[in-house]
Amino acid sequence: MSDKPSVLFVCVHNAGRSQMAAAWLAHLAGDRIEVRSAGSNPSDTINPAAVEAMAEAGIDISAETPKILTVDAVKESDVCITMGCGDTCPVFPGKRYLDWQLDDPSGQDVAAVRRIRDDIKFLVEGLIKEILPEESK
Repeated sequence: MSDKPSVLFVCVHNAGRSQMAAAWLAHLAGDRIEVRSAGSNPSDTINPAAVEAMAEAGIDISAETPKILTVDAVKESDVCITMGCGDTCPVFPGKRYLDWQLDDPSGQDVAAVRRIRDDIKFLVEGLIKEILPEESK
């Protein structure tokens, strides 16, 4: 296990919200935080509107693939964040669990997904300040 903090983003399909959150965290925190995302019932592909909205922000998630949520992914993460999709993670002592209430981008147009993308960015920026407080000063 790494010395740096680790975050797991979880959503049912791992095709929109959790992928955008993972991409924002990796983009904004660089290699200072280990980033994972997964879903309990992953889709075959990433939501195209999420790909387009993130590309507009200069982040390419087109090569990402939805991944299945595993017990090991939760065990290896310090913070587990569900994305308001009703998904649950296995619970282990010493882990921090959060649920971010976000609209589902599935079936939404790019304009709607942009708002979700921006909400996620705001939440990720706050998370970074919490996880890396000494670097936020």
